[in-house]
Amino acid sequence: MFNGITAGNLQRKESKNIGSPDPPPYTPDRNLNVISSSNLSPKRRDSALSVDIYKNDEPANHTSSDDDLVTINVSGTEFVTTYSCLNRYPNTLLGSEEQRKPYFSAKLNAYYFNRHRPCFDSILHFYQTGKEAPPLNVDPDVYAKEKEFFGLKREREEKNKIITNEEELRGSCIKHTRMKIHQFLQDPRSSQPAAFWHGLDIFFICISICFLIIESEPDFTEQFTSNKAKYFYVLFSINCVIMGFFTFDFVIRLLTWPNPIDFWKNFFNVLDILSIMPFYVGLLANGVGSGGEDSGVSTQHYVVLRVCRIFRIVRIFKFVRHSRDLLIIMKAVSNAKRELVLLVLLLFIFVITFGSIMYYIESGSNNNFNSIMKSCWWVIVTITTVGYGDMYPESVGGKFFGAFVLTLGIVFLALPMTIIVSKFSFVYEREKM
Repeated sequence: MFNGITAGNLQRKESKNIGSPDPPPYTPDRNLNVISSSNLSPKRRDSALSVDIYKNDEPANHTSSDDDLVTINVSGTEFVTTYSCLNRYPNTLLGSEEQRKPYFSAKLNAYYFNRHRPCFDSILHFYQTGKEAPPLNVDPDVYAKEKEFFGLKREREEKNKIITNEEELRGSCIKHTRMKIHQFLQDPRSSQPAAFWHGLDIFFICISICFLIIESEPDFTEQFTSNKAKYFYVLFSINCVIMGFFTFDFVIRLLTWPNPIDFWKNFFNVLDILSIMPFYVGLLANGVGSGGEDSGVSTQHYVVLRVCRIFRIVRIFKFVRHSRDLLIIMKAVSNAKRELVLLVLLLFIFVITFGSIMYYIESGSNNNFNSIMKSCWWVIVTITTVGYGDMYPESVGGKFFGAFVLTLGIVFLALPMTIIVSKFSFVYEREKM
């Protein structure tokens, strides 16, 4: 253990020694001098800092064994890992003792880099896992420059030199092509065709949602469901084109995903299959329903179609994939899940407790409160200040208790909500950096 930090696990903490605001990426501080060292390339020399950060009186034994912890300070944020993690890639800046030595700060007792902090999360992730995870909301060119500075591009080039025979070269080309297609589908900023593809996806999502809404109108329902209607085949053909596009996009994503097992762990990929499946299940159900005369088959056919129409609602969530802000919001909500679970647990206890009390107060004189379940419904409607008015206490004791529940419920919900909002704001601002 080292100050509450377990070896091998990455933890971040704001440095107490550097209190200045985040510097812009790739711009050295004007108040700091550049190190003069023959070990540094001109590009590295521009980013190395001295004066109160780098000192010539650094300890001679600031490097340690592979199992020891090492602290890396990136523009005021400290990252803690082990030397063994860094030494796995000796051709990189952090993996080479000679290359990282000029960046050691005796005052901070850490290696200091005046670099882009959000990118360094992904840089250190590469050292830990050997896999690249580009940061969200960061320009690809910025991330590419950070990789070049820390030597990750050179590491990739060294690995590519190992490929010698024709079979390995062919496999490398296939893998490179897969990664290019994967990037094309995942990142609309990678190229203009990628931006056009994502724009086409958004357009088809909008058309699909419009069809879903219009189909529910009584005047247009027959046009979507009856093959005798005037515009049935036109609307059906448009729907086939849309679903064909969604299906093609899904299949290509599946074939080019780096790890097929991880593909099914991705939330948006599950949404894709749920949005596509109702169309094909509906076609199959229509075929079975039209071929049989048994009433049981017709009933099952009707139920299947109803279920498929419900699942089509998930298509609207495909918009989330194309919005960075929505992705950040989802990540912030995910990081606040412990507080959300606490809120639901407290709400459950509150509703059951006060719903039971209201039932015993009103059950003798008010037919609306004839079960604890209905009383719990009244408590939920009351503490959320909705107040449908479908049921309310009539006795004097019930009215006093109802006023108490309303007042206490507002305070009860406000307490955990402040924690959730604070946590959400912190995560949201951190991810937007």
